[in-house]
Order: sequence, then C-alpha cells, then structure tokens
Amino acid sequence: MTESRIGVVALQGDFMAHRHRLAQLPVSARLVREPEELAGLDGVILPGGESTTMTRLGSENGLWPELKQRVRQGLAVMGTCAGVIMLARRIERDAKGIRPLGLLDIVLQRNAYGSQVDSFESELSLEFGDATVRFPGVFIRAPKITEFGEGVSVIARCGEDPVFVQQGRVWGLTFHPELTPKLDVHRRFVKMASEDWVRMLP
Repeated sequence: MTESRIGVVALQGDFMAHRHRLAQLPVSARLVREPEELAGLDGVILPGGESTTMTRLGSENGLWPELKQRVRQGLAVMGTCAGVIMLARRIERDAKGIRPLGLLDIVLQRNAYGSQVDSFESELSLEFGDATVRFPGVFIRAPKITEFGEGVSVIARCGEDPVFVQQGRVWGLTFHPELTPKLDVHRRFVKMASEDWVRMLP
C-alpha cells in the first residue's frame, strides 16, 4: 500500500509539532510553503499560530487560492486553532486583516476563552461514529465556534461548545492535538485523507 502523503502548512505557527506527530505514523509528510508544494498530497494540516500573519503570507505567495481550489476538488484538510479560523466562513468581531477561506460552514469568535494565561486543558470525548475516543484537549487562546451549518457534524464538545467539527473532508479543531503524545486525531485524519474519494467540481 502506498503511504499517505500529508502536508503541513509552514508559513507561521506550531507546524513542527504537527510534523513530529506525523513522523510517528506511516506517512510521507512534507512542509508546505509554496502553492506548488500542494501537488500530490492526500491531505494538508493548517496549524495554530497567528491568523492575520497567516492570511498575509499565504495571500502574498498565492498559497491560499491554490489550497482553496484543491480542497474544493477533494483534498482533505484539518485546521487546528488558527488553522480552523482560516477555514471558517466568517469571523465575528475582531477579524481585521483575516480573510478566511470559507471552506467550513462555521462562524468563529477569536480568543474567546481569554489570553495566553487563560489557556487550559480538558478531557474530550471524540465521537467518530465507529468509536468514542478519550482525548486531552489543549486550548491556547482558542477560538469558539458560535454557529455551524446543517452540513457540519460535531465530533467533540467542551461543555456546550463544539470544539471539533467535520464537513465532508474538512476538519476543524479549536484545540491543539499536536501538543499531546496521543496520535488518535492525526492517525484518523491520515486514514480519512487516504480513503478513496470522488473529485468534486470547484
């Protein structure tokens, strides 16, 4: 069986933590900075970081338009923290300098739980359909999902708040799975990315 090919967008943020998690799985992983580096991938991860900086850098070099087209054609994508902000349909209030890609039908509020000193961990139940997985959620200046469309499934909640959602082959997480030793999220994303899929028109 051919190894899955997973990219990690490496414009800014904690991309190396995702790269280290992927190194523990049977995948071929690469860092992605330029549009042409998306070619041949089965899936791509958008890491946490600073969403205004990500917007600027990915717009300047053309990465975001290329990524948007490829995801609409069926490329699997997972966004964590700032990464899910980039995937969202709309950002509430403090959205200056951010141009989300509109690939996930959710509305977000940035830094909804407070500043860096308000970071916290919470045990989560991830409901994958075939299994329930206990997973430590690490929340750092996390956004909050305030609205989601009918086509969006909730995989996990923290209290009443959805913190892990899925729409087709697009995953959005408001926490940082890369900052724990558990590989359940990355392993299941790789599995989903490598499954057969029908390309959709952009």
